[in-house]
Amino acid sequence: MKSSLTYALLALIALVPALSLAQSATTSDSRIVPSLEETAGDTALDERLATDWGLKSEEWTRYQALMQGPLGIYSPNLDPLTALGIEARTDEERRRYAELQVQAEARRVEKLLTYQRAYDAAWQRLYPDLQRVGTSSLSSLPQSSLPPTRLAVFVKENCPACERRVRQLQAEGAEFDLYLVDSRQDDARVRQWAERVGIEPDKVRDRAITLNHDNGRWLAIGVQGELPAVVREVGGQWQRL
Repeated sequence: MKSSLTYALLALIALVPALSLAQSATTSDSRIVPSLEETAGDTALDERLATDWGLKSEEWTRYQALMQGPLGIYSPNLDPLTALGIEARTDEERRRYAELQVQAEARRVEKLLTYQRAYDAAWQRLYPDLQRVGTSSLSSLPQSSLPPTRLAVFVKENCPACERRVRQLQAEGAEFDLYLVDSRQDDARVRQWAERVGIEPDKVRDRAITLNHDNGRWLAIGVQGELPAVVREVGGQWQRL
């Protein structure tokens, strides 16, 4: 009896390493499978992003590598086509990325303008008597796509000179985009300023005059001097009038 019990215990002890090994193998397998799935998912995402930009998979890989280096430090939000174009290794590469970027930009601008027209129509239907305040959506367009004769007028509150200048422009029949600097994204603040200087609601509805939050645009165009400022984009450069 004692001998049989001893053999049973020895057999059980012998099985422990095998059970541990099997458990370890199962755990390892469970770790490997999700890892493989994640890799496959990352690869599929990279391929889709490359296709969206008109790039080959190896070009997308090079873009990712470039953004891990100095280029990504200096310009962390650089798009793939610009990054690859800046770091082009041949004239042919540079020309290819430039053409891809022009095509992508043209598609983006067309989509933005199409939506802008839909937005204008919706506003006219829903709020025909309410002056509209924009958020400088057109400022994201390439300057070459903006009307060359359109004026941009930058003003601020508590500025009698700003009010006089806007009244003068309206009396002259000028069409312009008005930007209230430091509006704090408060639509009522912009509307009240426009009402105070007598901007005609009909001109706002017809888009002869637009009311906009500045959103940092005044600083971005880099024109020097005090407000008010009446500027126009000429040949890619903003000039004060």
